[in-house]
Amino acid sequence: MEILVINGSPRKGGNTEILLDALISGAQEAGATIANVKLRNLKVSPCRACDSCKRTGKCIQKDDMPELVSKMEQSEVWILGTPVYWWGPTAQIKAFIDRWYGINRDVFKGRKAVLVIPFESGNPETARHVLGMFEDIFAYLEMKQIGTILAPGVPERGEVKKHSNFLEDAIKLGISIVG
Repeated sequence: MEILVINGSPRKGGNTEILLDALISGAQEAGATIANVKLRNLKVSPCRACDSCKRTGKCIQKDDMPELVSKMEQSEVWILGTPVYWWGPTAQIKAFIDRWYGINRDVFKGRKAVLVIPFESGNPETARHVLGMFEDIFAYLEMKQIGTILAPGVPERGEVKKHSNFLEDAIKLGISIVG
C-alpha cells in the first residue's frame, strides 16, 4: 500500500511530526510504502483565483505542487497533519488545500484520508474548526476519512512524547490503515 504523509507544520521536530512519525512507524511495520512530505521544505504558493487551471488545465504557479499532485495520484491513503493555529490549520497546509481547486476531481474520489491534529489547549473543542473544515472537504470531494488523531494539551515542542497514549494510538492507526 502506498501512503502519502503531508506534514503541514512549519516546526521541525514538533508534535505534529512526532505523531506522524509514530503513525508512519505503524504503517511501515504493517508493510506500507510511505512518501513523507514536509510542506515547510517545499514551495507551495497560494491560489491566485485566476482560474487559469480551469481554462487551460494547468496552474499558472511555478512551484512544487505538480510533484505533490503526482504523489497524491500514486497513493491510496493520504495522512494530513497540522497543528491548530488560531482555531484553524497552518498557512502551509491551507495553501496546499486551496490548490486542490485546480486538480481533477477524479484524484480525490474514493481516496482515503487520515487526520493528525495536535494543539495547545486541553479542550478537544479547540480543534472543531480544523476538523470540521477537513470533514466538509472530504465529503465534498467524495473522500473517505478513515481515522483521526486529536492530541490536545501539547503546547510545547515535543510535549506529545509525554503522552504515550497519543503515540500508541498513532502507531495502532498506522497498522490498521494497512491491515
